[in-house]
Amino acid sequence: MTGSHLNRSISINRRSHSQSQQPLGSPKPVSSTRFGCVSLGLRFQVLVIIASVISFFIAIGGGYIYVLPSLTHAFFHTQGFFSDQSNTNSNSTESLFRKCDVFDGTWVQVSSGYPLYNATECPFVEQGFDCLGNGRSDLDFLTWRWKPKGCDIPSFDVGAVLEMLRSKRVVFVGDSMSRTQWESLICMLMTGVEDKMNVYEVNQNQISKRIRFLGVRFSDFNFTIEFFRSVYLVQQGQVPRHAPKRVKSTLLLDKLDDISHQWINSDILIFNTGHWWVPSKLFHMGCYFQVGSSLKLGMSIPSAYRIALETWTSWIEREIDKNRTRVFFRTFEPSHWSDQTLRTCNVTPYPTFETNATDQNSFSDTVMEVVKNVDFPINILHVTSMSAPRSDAHVGNWNDNPSSQDCSHWCLPGVPDMWNEIILSQIFPEYDIPFWANGTGQLDD
Repeated sequence: MTGSHLNRSISINRRSHSQSQQPLGSPKPVSSTRFGCVSLGLRFQVLVIIASVISFFIAIGGGYIYVLPSLTHAFFHTQGFFSDQSNTNSNSTESLFRKCDVFDGTWVQVSSGYPLYNATECPFVEQGFDCLGNGRSDLDFLTWRWKPKGCDIPSFDVGAVLEMLRSKRVVFVGDSMSRTQWESLICMLMTGVEDKMNVYEVNQNQISKRIRFLGVRFSDFNFTIEFFRSVYLVQQGQVPRHAPKRVKSTLLLDKLDDISHQWINSDILIFNTGHWWVPSKLFHMGCYFQVGSSLKLGMSIPSAYRIALETWTSWIEREIDKNRTRVFFRTFEPSHWSDQTLRTCNVTPYPTFETNATDQNSFSDTVMEVVKNVDFPINILHVTSMSAPRSDAHVGNWNDNPSSQDCSHWCLPGVPDMWNEIILSQIFPEYDIPFWANGTGQLDD
């Protein structure tokens, strides 16, 4: 919102009246002297009135300028806007009228503070995402931080976050991109824990893409960070009776995943889906869409995706306590494959800031269209265009299988850390960054 300046000015036009002059040295009539005194008295009263009016407007204008920014800040803070307080030299009234979209910005290189953790020392990072541990030698990809145009994302304060998460339950639901973000947050928080043995997976499981549930407990702070693998969010069903032979399974678009009851009673609930909504993971595998008992062989993927999201939002409205749980949905983050074969990619040494088709994605557009019609407050992590320049931050050849490149997943530390910093800045009022709520790659897991 463009700042407005309140400038008040009052101009007073005085009309001069010509008076007849008496001959030099002639006495003035008594009546002339009396009316002259009256005229001077009237003029004095008029001046007093004018001065009072001017003082009144100055007082009102000054009070308006002084009070309005506070009222405006309080109002827009409630509405999900944020004023730019980082530039102390800018006009305060103008900056207080600015709104901040935290996803409208650019990546800037920082000289200190990053990376936030060492992935090799964090037991919850999959080996395939530990790029430095797998031989990557350049470090520039670790030194970039997201900077919104109208505000600053607070620096990560691990001690404060650990305390604010005390006795909470954080749940991630989605595909391997969600699992990467889950791993990132755990490693970020472990840097503030003195006894690392008090952070453990609740079922003593090794981190693996094949397990549907992973939960890490921070026992010193009595909270858990959990991950549920649900790549479509909706249920996968059996082959209906009398279905064509090409049908091997279905997606029940009107039924949320059968493990969804385990997502309830969380304090922070973060979803994503999209990377598995591709023909190679659906039609090529004999998986088609179903609504009720009706098999939808001709339904397109975008149409099915919208129905699945509507099923998800209905579940949110029905099952989730908005007085307790903050719900986030992260949009599609683009991959950077070199061609359509998804076999080769070019991991650049620096972010590529050219705009291209990967900046936009129809899945992300659908998410925002569906969510805007929901009464429940769902926060959109619109990371699509934000992640598009980071072709430097993918796993590439630095994974646990060097013969296979990966330009879908991200190195850790890396881009997912920034997603978590943004989420944390939205959850806790101490950070004072209100949320502005409103590609396609193929994964192997």
